[in-house]
Amino acid sequence: MKQRRNKLGIYFFIYLIFPLQCLDSSELIMSKEPIQTNKAPEAIGAYSQAIKSGDFLFISGQIPLNPETMEIENSSFEESAYRVISNLENICLEAGASLNDIVKLNIYLTDLENFASLNKVMEEKFSKPFPARATVEVARLPKNVTIEVDAIVNLKK
Repeated sequence: MKQRRNKLGIYFFIYLIFPLQCLDSSELIMSKEPIQTNKAPEAIGAYSQAIKSGDFLFISGQIPLNPETMEIENSSFEESAYRVISNLENICLEAGASLNDIVKLNIYLTDLENFASLNKVMEEKFSKPFPARATVEVARLPKNVTIEVDAIVNLKK
């Protein structure tokens, strides 16, 4: 019985304790670095444009704000979608990435009738394989815009 306990103690050390001692403590804590560019709208609330954590970039929801004027331009849905994607792209570029590095999009529309137009814009701006995405209709968005998009970007090259 004593010999079995000794073996269990050795296995416990080898498989559980020893690997933990080999890890650098910085590997256990994910960093949180804000990413900011003046080529995308500044945050209009208590949030960051984007946060880099590990090999991922988490981009906050982008609406069709002109980053130079911080105003919504009266435009068609497609023009609004292009502006949103341009804002996403500029944040990606600031982090050393591109639209093609986006792995997940969450898209919020105030009217799902714009779904076909959204797909047209997506096909023009993104390459295959397209990012995974969820598209949902919502009652209202900030500044009464028709589209908002947030993204997760893989920064590992």
